[in-house]
Amino acid sequence: MEYNREDQLETKNELIVSDQKPDQAIKKAEQQKRRLSWMTPILSGIIGGSLVLGVTTYQHSKDETANASVQTQTNETTNSAASSNNANTEKLSSTNSSDISTMVENVSPAIVGISNYQKQTENGMFGFESNSSSSSNEEETGTGSGVIYKKANGKAYIITNNHVVEGASKLTVSLSNGKEVEGKLLGSDSLTDLAVVEISADHVEKVASFGDSSSLKAGESVIAIGNPLGKDLSRTVTQGIISGIDRTVSVDTSAGQTEMNVIQTDAAINPGNSGGALLNTKGEVIGINSMKISESGVEGIGFAIPSNDVKPIAEELMSKGKIERPYIGIGMMDLEQVPENYQTGTLGLSGSQLNKGVYIRQVASGSPAEKAGLKENDVIVSFNGKETDTGSALRNLLYNDAKVGDTVKVTLIRNGKTITKQITLDQKESAPS
Repeated sequence: MEYNREDQLETKNELIVSDQKPDQAIKKAEQQKRRLSWMTPILSGIIGGSLVLGVTTYQHSKDETANASVQTQTNETTNSAASSNNANTEKLSSTNSSDISTMVENVSPAIVGISNYQKQTENGMFGFESNSSSSSNEEETGTGSGVIYKKANGKAYIITNNHVVEGASKLTVSLSNGKEVEGKLLGSDSLTDLAVVEISADHVEKVASFGDSSSLKAGESVIAIGNPLGKDLSRTVTQGIISGIDRTVSVDTSAGQTEMNVIQTDAAINPGNSGGALLNTKGEVIGINSMKISESGVEGIGFAIPSNDVKPIAEELMSKGKIERPYIGIGMMDLEQVPENYQTGTLGLSGSQLNKGVYIRQVASGSPAEKAGLKENDVIVSFNGKETDTGSALRNLLYNDAKVGDTVKVTLIRNGKTITKQITLDQKESAPS
């Protein structure tokens, strides 16, 4: 089991219920993959300057003397300014380096290591309970990182990745002072890849604070702290920049495919860094390191979950142990991935109706969608008056603009005709939508 995700990321569409078997045309279309495209920013700058000095005199000898005097004074002024600038530059560089070092020293105690232990039977298989003919024990199956972000009532709370703690029968937390304590999983969510672990606050020395990830800009310096490759390299510090903001990547989770909003960075992130902190130069947590692209010829492309997304998820996991999401109950795919001859033939679409919307592949029995009268081969084009050109757009509207119990208006196309349905949203355990 490896805990730092090294997915070769592709932009795909999430299935709200689960994968269903489509006909051959749709199955073929679904296999088409869209690569995440990256824009390369080109920065240029031109620095120019000129100095014009005019000296007017009436006598030739005075002119030469004045010019010599002006030139001497100018050279002295220039040299003095250059010397001053160099001194300031050296001082600023030294101060920045010192500030970062001090910041890292201050924040590092809030970064912990997390070990995932799972039950193993004598035959080496994980996850099976022991029986009368075999015994089982718990063995460490992977390690990751975490960030202590809260301390109250004798307890400390750690935010980490779901994939770091998933499947664990026991968790241990390694603190910066060398202490190792047992952790209790308070809640986890596979779709956001976040989890909260509770430990005793007896030996906790430092708590990290969150920064505002919405204020980040490409090119800003960031520092990643975590435990790459296990405890031997605990609290490893790497430095880089923000390579991109508001990236959307498609990832596989235990609850199905989902698209995540992430920060891209070139700060080195390795297996074991998952769940660790991505910090700004103030020492504030602006992201939780989650994944990287691991592919031949690809370097320096890692991703972190923005702090502004992390905070509300962490609070809900602490209070409820899970994330409550509204549920529709459909299997879907982007209409643009459906062959056009299928759109015009089977779906009855034409003109501006083509390639824009969410194609319903399957409707779950007893789901809110079925109760509202949605059917296979319907195409959803808007949700509460907002366009849904893609499945990710529909999912974002469902999760961000609606809650369990809401009645929403869905506009769809059926056999070429536009109709509207009212859906009362429900909740379903472990549903990816």
